[in-house]
Amino acid sequence: MALLAEGGIEARFATYISGLCEVIGHADRAAPLRDYCTGLVMPGERKSVEPMAAITAPERVAAQHQSLLHLIGNSPWSDERVLGKVRDMVLPALERHGPVEAWIIDDTGFPKKGRHSVGVSRQYCGQLGKQDNCQVAVTLSIANHGASLPVSFRLYLPQDWAADAERRHKAGVPPAIDFQTKPEIALAQLRAALEAGIPRGIVLLDAGYGNNTRLRTDIHALGLPYVAGILSNTSVSTAGTLASPRDGSQRGGAAKRPRRNALDRPILVKDLARGLPAEAWQNITWREGSADWLSSRFARVRVRAAHRDTTTRREPTGQSRAEEWLLIEWPADQREPTKYWLATLPEDITFECLVDLAKLRWRIERDYQDLKQEVGLGHFEGRRWRGFHHHATLCIAAYGFLISERETIPPSALSSPARFARPALPDNYRPRGAADPNTAPHPKLYRDNAPLPHRRSREEPVAMPMLRRPTPKNRAKTSLMTQQD
Repeated sequence: MALLAEGGIEARFATYISGLCEVIGHADRAAPLRDYCTGLVMPGERKSVEPMAAITAPERVAAQHQSLLHLIGNSPWSDERVLGKVRDMVLPALERHGPVEAWIIDDTGFPKKGRHSVGVSRQYCGQLGKQDNCQVAVTLSIANHGASLPVSFRLYLPQDWAADAERRHKAGVPPAIDFQTKPEIALAQLRAALEAGIPRGIVLLDAGYGNNTRLRTDIHALGLPYVAGILSNTSVSTAGTLASPRDGSQRGGAAKRPRRNALDRPILVKDLARGLPAEAWQNITWREGSADWLSSRFARVRVRAAHRDTTTRREPTGQSRAEEWLLIEWPADQREPTKYWLATLPEDITFECLVDLAKLRWRIERDYQDLKQEVGLGHFEGRRWRGFHHHATLCIAAYGFLISERETIPPSALSSPARFARPALPDNYRPRGAADPNTAPHPKLYRDNAPLPHRRSREEPVAMPMLRRPTPKNRAKTSLMTQQD
């Protein structure tokens, strides 16, 4: 199936797919790879294997179905190599809108029924906004204000799945995959991105990840700045410095945690926000929305995180955490602050820039909506580990091409027939499982009128014979004739 050759887009798509074929492995995978990616960018309500087979090869749907299914479910090509190639080809187009500004850690949920799809469990699903049966994948995306691109994608395997050998075997979970928390998966993705030499950005995290003190500590240890969402019950210190720790050597024990000055007691960030003077709050506008410019009221304070009195396994005893920004959003029409962030950004950063970076996470929300709705990221119908990741990788590959063509084919215009031509189906085409339209009619099947609800089928009910209960005198004689005794 060919794309419309508008402005050379067909040639550019073919070149893009040829680049992916360089890392896909066996040459026999090139044709189904091209067709699968074509099906993902074509208009259609469902981007699973069977509908895409009908779109890309309507004359031989059954054979095409098997070809695409084998590519996704069985072929042992490397997701990491394909995603790396996508990144290399798409990064120049992304940087036309500006340099990489952020690395965004996030997860995305896929609602599921049953218990056999790999990794499915009752857990929080962001798409539904509640706990439900779903799969969750942890992602790392590079982003600027123009676009974002996932560069790492891995399914979160709940602990009950990781410990169930039978379910792992049926779902094809690789033996090397052990249980990891979502923050641990995210940290591994950050390390892999550093090793790959991806242009660095500020790590952005929502409160689901940013409230994890160990993750923030590890990100800082990697030399990466962050803007991390936190919860309102996070403790911080705002004044003075930590006193020297009490020496425990006189009692033969280890050194104690640092003692705090009277002015340096930990305080919850929500209490700190309530106590700020009116002049600490400023109205700041950060970007243009769909209807108007977005603005809100913010305050910022230099603080030190106070979790466990500033000591961790990675910090020398008595060494306090470095100061960082606490950013607070409190809209004027709300009774309480709505969001909090900790940011290891320079002390001289402007207030407007700090807010703008904290709000850049919206980019990933917008782009994942396009990935799911337009490219079919959530349409995979298989149950196995390899198929889940292969489908996601090719969805990201297809989306990467759309990013490179964003000036001419924005994702929101994918359904436009002027951009992508939908193939004509043959006259005798019938989807698998559909009823045969040429079935002979049955005019006499329901020839009698249905009875009315207020009418009996008979005018008078027929008398029914009844068995009489035997008397004690003849009970023994009739015991074999009735079951009432």
